[in-house]
Amino acid sequence: MLTGGALTVGGVLTGAAVTGEAPAPPKSTVDYGAQAVPFHGRHQAGVETPAQAHATFLALDLRPDVDRAALGRLMRLLTDDAARLTRGTAPLADGQPELAHVPARLTVTFGFGPRLFDAAGLAAQRPATLQPLPAFAIDKLQERWSGGDLLIQICADDPVTVAHAQRMLVKDSRSFATVRWTQRGFRRGRGMQDDGVTQRNVLGQLDGTGNPAPGSAVFAGAVWTDDGPQWLHGGTTVVVRRIRAELEAWDAADTVGKEFAVGRRLTDGAPLTGQRENDPPDFAAKNPIGFPVISEFSHVARAHVVGDRQRIFRRPYNYDEPPGPDGTADTGLIFAAYQRDIGAQFLPIQRNLAEADLLNEWITPIGSAVFAVPPGCEPDGWIGQGLLA
Repeated sequence: MLTGGALTVGGVLTGAAVTGEAPAPPKSTVDYGAQAVPFHGRHQAGVETPAQAHATFLALDLRPDVDRAALGRLMRLLTDDAARLTRGTAPLADGQPELAHVPARLTVTFGFGPRLFDAAGLAAQRPATLQPLPAFAIDKLQERWSGGDLLIQICADDPVTVAHAQRMLVKDSRSFATVRWTQRGFRRGRGMQDDGVTQRNVLGQLDGTGNPAPGSAVFAGAVWTDDGPQWLHGGTTVVVRRIRAELEAWDAADTVGKEFAVGRRLTDGAPLTGQRENDPPDFAAKNPIGFPVISEFSHVARAHVVGDRQRIFRRPYNYDEPPGPDGTADTGLIFAAYQRDIGAQFLPIQRNLAEADLLNEWITPIGSAVFAVPPGCEPDGWIGQGLLA
């Protein structure tokens, strides 16, 4: 057997020597780096856009002397930067223009925090429910992850593209604002799974099941604002929550206990009463001894809403910071939830979850911020023009 194997290897080597070169590796038929998402349009990109692999969420605080006119100048500048970067063109005064040439589906999305309206003298134009979230018993919020006047959400399939866009946008904001917090997140790399597959969070759960389908009438009715201040119509609102995963405690639980708390199977995300991820949960189903198959205190039951207008759109990213000296993980979720009205949609769900969600034993909210996301703009306009012009 050894002799035959040696002869075989010898034959392969001889063949390679004759040809003089190794077989060429298969070439990719998709150039992910060259793909670009249009910046201009009725809605800002980065909400309905299929989630990219990498994200940075930046919150800025306005300097004390920044008023409505200065905000207008800032948003004109940032809009121009974002429009150039997303099409793979370097912004003005870019010291490393070569880094801008790979857009990799880059999107830049802007949001306005509650205090920005006061700085602009436009408190009457602030959406009624755009206020810091009330305190929840489960929260252990840290100032370094909470609040902010201006949100810049940067997403792309390449981390170098995200880093370069971040530097350009922060650099051009310095005269107007300071950085309050930066949160970096990630999902599966592009091409690791089919587009549209629900991502897994660091607890191993499929995260985003039951989202309204982008491009659908249900999505439009749940996400895009169609009442309240006119300037926000076609925009949305976003809640950004930083949620730490208590992985040491989660690791100690068995699969049955985890699935009971979530109300879904960890393997495929199907509800405990179903066979596939998108099967509707049957909250009336009973097990052989008469108890509900899905507990009324499970995460899926507490987060359930009846009407399509009450749904929210989750676009979360995982985070993973360096572990502590004892090896304890610092990891969790940057939970970004989009909805037309925070008070009518997000708050009722969050109250239900905070009150009695079994999953609360393994997660801790440590950051919270809210923003109004203006509608998009045309090439001759800029983000926020309907409010600030």
